[in-house]
Amino acid sequence: MSFLSGLPIDAALPELLAALSQHGVAVLQAPPGAGKSTVVPLALLDEPWLIHMRLVMLEPRRLATRAVAHRMASTLGESVGETVGYRMRLDSRTSRRTRIEVVTEGVLARMLQGDAALENTACVIFDEFHERSLQADLALALLLDARANLSLKVKILVMSATLAVERVAAMLGAPVVATPGRMFPVESRYAGKGAPPLPGRGYAGAQVSPERLMAQLVTRALSEEPGDVLVFLPGAAEIRRVQSLLESAGLEKGVRVRPLFGDLSSADQDAALAVSPQGTRKIVLATNIAETSLTIEGVRIVVDSGLVRRLAFDPATGMSRLETRRISRASADQRQGRAGRLSAGVCYRAWSAEAQRSLAPFTPAEILAADLAPLALDLALWGARDAHELKWLDPPPAAMLASARDLLARLDAIDADGRITAHGREVAALSVHPRLAHMLLRARTLRRVLLAAMLAALLSERDLLRAGPGAHDTDIRARIDILIGADDARQADRAAVQRARRLARELAHQLGDDFNQALDPAHAGLLLAFAYPDRIGRRRAGAEPRYTLANGRGAFFAALDSVSSQEFIVAVDLDDRDRDARILLAAAVTRAELIEQFAERLVSTTSIDWSAREEAVIARRVVRLDSLVLEEEPLASIPPEASRAAMLRGIRALGLAALPWDREARDLQARMQFVRDLAREDTRDWPAVDDAALTESLEAWLLPWLEGVTRRAHLARLPLVEALRALLPWDARRKLDELAPTHLTVPTGSQIRIDYLDEGGPSIAVRLQEVFGLMETPRIGGGAARVTFKLLSPAQRPVQITRDLAGFWQGSYQEVRKDLRGRYPKHNWPENPRAATPTRGVRKKP
Repeated sequence: MSFLSGLPIDAALPELLAALSQHGVAVLQAPPGAGKSTVVPLALLDEPWLIHMRLVMLEPRRLATRAVAHRMASTLGESVGETVGYRMRLDSRTSRRTRIEVVTEGVLARMLQGDAALENTACVIFDEFHERSLQADLALALLLDARANLSLKVKILVMSATLAVERVAAMLGAPVVATPGRMFPVESRYAGKGAPPLPGRGYAGAQVSPERLMAQLVTRALSEEPGDVLVFLPGAAEIRRVQSLLESAGLEKGVRVRPLFGDLSSADQDAALAVSPQGTRKIVLATNIAETSLTIEGVRIVVDSGLVRRLAFDPATGMSRLETRRISRASADQRQGRAGRLSAGVCYRAWSAEAQRSLAPFTPAEILAADLAPLALDLALWGARDAHELKWLDPPPAAMLASARDLLARLDAIDADGRITAHGREVAALSVHPRLAHMLLRARTLRRVLLAAMLAALLSERDLLRAGPGAHDTDIRARIDILIGADDARQADRAAVQRARRLARELAHQLGDDFNQALDPAHAGLLLAFAYPDRIGRRRAGAEPRYTLANGRGAFFAALDSVSSQEFIVAVDLDDRDRDARILLAAAVTRAELIEQFAERLVSTTSIDWSAREEAVIARRVVRLDSLVLEEEPLASIPPEASRAAMLRGIRALGLAALPWDREARDLQARMQFVRDLAREDTRDWPAVDDAALTESLEAWLLPWLEGVTRRAHLARLPLVEALRALLPWDARRKLDELAPTHLTVPTGSQIRIDYLDEGGPSIAVRLQEVFGLMETPRIGGGAARVTFKLLSPAQRPVQITRDLAGFWQGSYQEVRKDLRGRYPKHNWPENPRAATPTRGVRKKP
């Protein structure tokens, strides 16, 4: 071994080189600051198996890719592009002399897809594998598959600071090489009162924003410790707010604030990484971009918010949303390690020591929560229709992979069997998301490549206006105007504008198009509809700018602008945290464009259904694009059968109480149910007519009576009694009158209605005097049931309820008689009611 660095990693190099020589695979576990990213590749250069061959090292971030390549080139006394080079989208520095190529993770997957044998490559290093990015997992799975099936001799080295290495070592069948702790100690100072405060909340009991708390903590660190400060914040917006708070509070002379995040220009990133001039200090406000593989000169203080921003994908809606979350303990250790790279350091943590133990041990793998459409396309291109054919540390979730394949099928990138199509191969060849690649290819047939290239570039970068103050027009055409120089837009992110212009030129070049041609931004909506067919939206009725998307989801504009009044839109960027997603970026599209360009996917149907809002049968012809209604018009005539069926669905929705129930109908229902409940042999087939049974059998008894009934108001004219009676054949109707008569004749000759709705069973309410001489309680139901008598006073007030008239005459009648004689002296109250003459009125004068 000829290369030594003086860093802790040196102690592990002999064992590591031996493991790679003997086994061809190895896992290196080295804590932050050990030097693995910049020392190991150089130490491998003189290995016999690497002579005249290339080493490829994957880095999870563009910034780290450039920084690591520059550090190794500087160590060799060379410029980047000689022995050490790098490659990433839109930026490559390599030459024929390059033997160490540092690449962003997506590059290796493309290399494998183009040349599975990886000619002239002897070793692939997966650096900072603990970040578990989707592209790293995919690249490792493809590389292992190529080794297994093509007998590749390519060696694999997985390097990590905090990964639980046992799992990856077991999957690779690799030995683990470990090196001891970081080069310099770092003291932890817990400065919070609980868990890291999330956006919109302070610590428990505190009404201070997390950004203000971080600014206060940075000020404290500056006053307590010497050296430069590295501050970890979740995103660019928080970085700008903290920067504003620090600068407005007044910093000491010679203290400079430097932001550091992925969308900054290379020059701004280099300024954050550069050594502070003599007599000055810097505060680097960074996202987790600075968590790994970077040594920021002069930093010996870390201030950690404990937060990170990650994309979370919802396979049900096909939408991703940025979520701010608390970091894992492994990430906290990574961040703390940044303070001990060059000297003893201090790490201020914006949470308590108790809360540290409550953090998750490791950061979940991106493959478990990401948009898997690019991965699904790569698998189809690789020829792996079953993801389980490959080795994964964490396999892609089945539901999310199925959702991704559904999208690819909609984009014509794979066929019904999951095989990649010719169009899919063209999609995979373009260096953008499959949605955008499909849009570019469709644009080529319409001769609108330049506009599509600009749209793809805009959507591949951060929103040009998102970082500026205040609300911005959601119309994507405003961003196109910035790209073509038609709008000065001083609030635009200049670095993002330059990157988008470069990417647009590159994409147009890939498609063989002239970037200097004229373009018409009015067609932006149609092109975006090719990329986001599931997010085509139609405005709902009402004053508010609310839309229904083709995927069935609701969406809205938070404020009125140039797009929010359009009938049809394509929503390309949404905040998906609420029940209805908030539209952040969109474009207008016309109905005519959709009908013309999506003709093969339009479904025209005749819809005859119940409208709960109108409470009526609505008949119309409907043209749909997925779940989205593009056109609808009323039908001139409605087939009677379909109309009755729709009305029946409406009655089910309204409930049986919507029918015109009157006393006669309810009495008939109760009589019919009474006979059924008798369970007689001769009524064995008697229909059930309780409400539940009637609801269940609406088709059988009500459907024939719905001719011409098309809305709730029409139900009032239904002959409900006739409909119920029609359930019984003629002989059953005679049986009904026999077993469940409607009236009972009492001794006076009065016909008294029998109440079958009474909770106690069939009953009559009759004046006591009318039943004098009635010896026994009458029975109905073929003698199976006694009628309950509700005996009334002359004033129609109940005086007794009984099913046993004989017992009443013999027993309590005398007490009732005494009471009634006192209250109604003009009426006859005989001592022996069984022998008395019944009467309807007062006693006749002699």
